[in-house]
Amino acid sequence: MTSQESPSSKNNQPQKVEVVVANPSSSSEVDILGELAIFVLRVSFSIFMIHHGLEKLQDPEGFAEFVVGKYFSFLPGDPVIWTFAAGVTQILCPIGLALGVFARISALGLFSTMVFAIYFHFLDTGFEGFPFAVVEAHNYAFELSSIYAAISLYFVCAGPGRLSAFRKSNKVTYYPKGKD
Repeated sequence: MTSQESPSSKNNQPQKVEVVVANPSSSSEVDILGELAIFVLRVSFSIFMIHHGLEKLQDPEGFAEFVVGKYFSFLPGDPVIWTFAAGVTQILCPIGLALGVFARISALGLFSTMVFAIYFHFLDTGFEGFPFAVVEAHNYAFELSSIYAAISLYFVCAGPGRLSAFRKSNKVTYYPKGKD
């Protein structure tokens, strides 16, 4: 073996290389308070979303008639099918998000339902003088849907945080191609 040959090139096995992605914070410690806050936000948001999904499935014909049929007539097919799609999305996706299983995809499903909810509220009540008007109900009709959309968009972009079932590791392992 010459001085330029490595032991791995002699047996033609690919060499395992691990790249450790540095933590963006200056210290190597995990911000446990921040991670707990993300966890609490993720789980509580998911519980509220499940509630809204169950509401849709409790009276699918009513929601289909008074919301989907009236405001989303451009959607193809029976409004009841869209009601069930929204209800099931608001039940299954929060479970995935709360557990951290396919969290970004789950959050994307929730974000899409909230975009439709915001659209519905704007068609139904308009902007209601936003941002300076004081409305009779004390909240703009689109306010809750907008907050839910913002939370779900956060999880689409940032992921579920470290306290999740299938958290990505900070290590990336790959086998570089050998020189042929």
